[in-house]
Amino acid sequence: MAEQQRIIINGGKRLEGEIPVQGAKNSALPLLAATVLCSGECVLHNCPHLSDCDAACRILECIGCRCRREKNTVTVDPTVISGTEVPTQLMREMRSSIIFLGSVLSRCHTCRLSFPGGCELGPRPIDFHIKALREMGAVIEERHGYLECSAPKGLHGARITLSFSSVGATENIMLAAALADGVTEIHNAAREPEIVDLANFINKCGGKIKGAGGSTVVIEGAEKLAGCEHRIIPDRIAAATYLYCGAITGGELILTGADHAALRPVTAVLEQMGCSIYTYGEGNIFINARRPLTSPGTIRTNVHPGFPTDAQPPLMALTAVSAGTTVFVENIFENRFKHAGELVRLGANISVEGRVAVVIGVKSLSGAELVATDLRGGAALVTAGLAADGTTRISGISHIDRGYENIEQVLRSVGADVKRQ
Repeated sequence: MAEQQRIIINGGKRLEGEIPVQGAKNSALPLLAATVLCSGECVLHNCPHLSDCDAACRILECIGCRCRREKNTVTVDPTVISGTEVPTQLMREMRSSIIFLGSVLSRCHTCRLSFPGGCELGPRPIDFHIKALREMGAVIEERHGYLECSAPKGLHGARITLSFSSVGATENIMLAAALADGVTEIHNAAREPEIVDLANFINKCGGKIKGAGGSTVVIEGAEKLAGCEHRIIPDRIAAATYLYCGAITGGELILTGADHAALRPVTAVLEQMGCSIYTYGEGNIFINARRPLTSPGTIRTNVHPGFPTDAQPPLMALTAVSAGTTVFVENIFENRFKHAGELVRLGANISVEGRVAVVIGVKSLSGAELVATDLRGGAALVTAGLAADGTTRISGISHIDRGYENIEQVLRSVGADVKRQ
């Protein structure tokens, strides 16, 4: 099991070669939840091998769907839904499990699930989700750690304004509204590429969603959704992480199957730091990091199209060995700097005060025993370990497996000395 395993890195190897970008975790999970809405078979291509995706498939099977995987294609037959309760253990495995609330409630008009788990990054309230669904006619009661949900008369359209452009809440409303009676408007909707991917999938199935990717999304409820075949978008955060890995080792990498536009906030920072970035063809990105890296100044995380919070931790690892001082201002999660203390164990110079972290670049890092406490923080430790002198051993890698498909194999394929044991 990943809980007992460690990733062991002998640092100092320059990365060179080609990395195909995996399918997006943050798109695959809502798409798997969306299959519940359909009356026919759904085929999802480019679905990454991740523990979170496995958990989502187990949730689907638990409520009666049939799932099978062949390589990176997952087929879901949601014809028969035989249950509407998601077991506590499955809910605790991933935070995104709350996304099943909208789809199960929309199709079955009843749902029972416990509060979700996942990375402990501070309060990520599901109040937005609950408030919106209540506006659509849902009756939701919290009892002993469970959400008891029903919609006796079915869900209906509503005009919903989010006080914060939450990705999860936007997705849950879209899922709930897809089969609701009437028209639902989401104002101050999240604009992330994953929102667009979800809308495209639902529309392929016969849904009627307009405006995805903008601040207002309009969903006209359909009587029925059929199944469809769909290719999941590339994972922009995994792509960003591998670009950082190339940069921290002074390497040259080509990413294939990437999304140029979605990565612009990341590639702009890398260019500012001294990397040469070239995009060409359909989804190819070349990075050359031969020149010494310098601080990008101040990085402020924000909702899309701002700098993504998920790309912040591994970037901090890169700035730890870049000349100058970098200031990180975290505007999304309040506990997003847990990795900073572990980077300091490698020799990084980082001070944290609330939502601000100050990184003063050092000339080198030294290997150490580290513990990953969350998904993207774990990616930061791997990134730093690639540049550290000596051996870095990282435990808690079950967190990393939630978002990166065989990360040690990918890095080994481009020259890293890394193994799992």
